[in-house]
Amino acid sequence: MTALLRVDGLGVSYGRAHRAWAGLGRTTPPAPTVSDVRFDLEDGAAVGIVGESGSGKSTTARAIVGLLPFTGTVELDGVALTSPRPREVRRRIQMVFQDPTSSLNPSIRCDRAVMQALPDRYPTTRVRRQRAHELLEQVRLPSRSFGAWPSELSGGQRQRVAIARALATEPRLLIADEATSALDVSVQATILDLFNVLRDETGIGVVFISHDLNVVRETCSQVLVMQHGRVVEQGLVEQIYEAPQHDYTRSLIAAVPTIERSLERAAARAAPREPEGRWLRADSDR
Repeated sequence: MTALLRVDGLGVSYGRAHRAWAGLGRTTPPAPTVSDVRFDLEDGAAVGIVGESGSGKSTTARAIVGLLPFTGTVELDGVALTSPRPREVRRRIQMVFQDPTSSLNPSIRCDRAVMQALPDRYPTTRVRRQRAHELLEQVRLPSRSFGAWPSELSGGQRQRVAIARALATEPRLLIADEATSALDVSVQATILDLFNVLRDETGIGVVFISHDLNVVRETCSQVLVMQHGRVVEQGLVEQIYEAPQHDYTRSLIAAVPTIERSLERAAARAAPREPEGRWLRADSDR
């Protein structure tokens, strides 16, 4: 069976060192920012890429979507993708960014922002508006908000508009780059549930880029852990969480806040402390 997405040996190098190497024609390139990323993703599945800031996860996402040149292979439905890509190919992989405020034009109403992304096969304004409203309904945006300006919506509602606009191109793959990190916890949960519903309804594949391991655990079947531009551990989510093999993975899991850890920290703060100078006074008594 052909995977929806296949990434094999993906590498990315950019910046001053790479430009100098390319301009001087040296035979040895600089150390890559990202190197040797490999994974497969099936229809309707989700994979998470986690790591600290600077680990290379967002660079990996931008290479997959075609925003950065790369080495190695990226295949969608068995077809190798290059960078740059034709417009029709770009429409098949869409990205949902962290901050919907910066990704939405503040001078364009929500339904028109979605209309602009629709394929040409929706010929008239009436048909395009109808389709845009269907997509906004699909992402559970209240109908009264369809004609609103982005500034009139909450952060979660703006993110729903961004997701609807991404779906308007009828993509095969969505890449969510920290798409919930700017939202409150309760709003995060509704957006993550929305991604799960969309995968079930449309068969679309999703790549989640996140530093929050709880997000990945709620939505993904497999996970890649990145550090310094390399994948240090990958596998099924439950296996990684229950029995991490790499020290870096264990440190990430240990840093995830849980109720038990919060209670332990609260108990430690509330525990009585020995008064300063106690042992000094005891010695002086003797």
